[in-house]
Amino acid sequence: MRVHLVDGTYELFRHFYGGPDARKSERAAVVGVAQSIIGMLEGGATHVGVATDHVIESFRNSLYAGYKTGEGIDPLLWAQFEPLEAALAALGVVVWPMVEVEADDALAAAAAAAAADTRVKQVFVCTPDKDLAQSVRGNRVVQLDRRTGEIRNESGVIEKFGVPPTSIPDYLALVGDSADGYPGLPGWGPKAASAVLAKYQHLETIPSSAADWKVTLRGAERLAETLRERRDDAFLFRTLATLRTDQPVVKVDDLRYCGPKPAFEALASEWGRPKLFARAEAIAQSG
Repeated sequence: MRVHLVDGTYELFRHFYGGPDARKSERAAVVGVAQSIIGMLEGGATHVGVATDHVIESFRNSLYAGYKTGEGIDPLLWAQFEPLEAALAALGVVVWPMVEVEADDALAAAAAAAAADTRVKQVFVCTPDKDLAQSVRGNRVVQLDRRTGEIRNESGVIEKFGVPPTSIPDYLALVGDSADGYPGLPGWGPKAASAVLAKYQHLETIPSSAADWKVTLRGAERLAETLRERRDDAFLFRTLATLRTDQPVVKVDDLRYCGPKPAFEALASEWGRPKLFARAEAIAQSG
């Protein structure tokens, strides 16, 4: 079997900002995500789980004051967070609404659990978020950008970032992640971070003196000095970037799609899209 793990928050943002019509209705983005998941199921997905950020803030906000918050989110978009969770549950899809941790953590935990099941042939983590690159394992756990159709396996992660998946948290600690609100270390851009980490893998194994680096890099002395002076920041940022895989997740068998609940028929009718319910029922019957 193949398992599809979907970043519901990303999908909601994607459909909300996907076109001007999506911002004219208070439920348009929710409808868009539901249609998208139905399309995925019609395309052959059988085991699906969706993680959402029930709130934007998480335990990471207590670790770093600058970490992302819900401030600035369009009220029309914000008002669709909970309705999305309810709609997907009515559709019959397993949903993980996250509060203390983030949707990314749930996806990482679910990917690890699914990959540990010998019956699972491949796990698709459906999000382009670079954080989730750390969950990629060979060709068994891959990232899928549903917007572009791009699939990124372990070789693809190395090609894009210059480091293997296990070094992604260290890479993000050095270069920062503006989407999540932490800056990285001054002077450490993607080229420098990938060159050094390709050799040393993790922050703690990077020699403190550039003279000991077995890497030819312009400005190495300055970069080494910055890392020495901002070592605590680097480790904090790595903690922020490291996804937690200790979250409770359902068993793979529970992710099998078995059809919509009666509540989805009412929702589809309310949206003016009654055929969505019929499509969802047809999927279950064909399975």
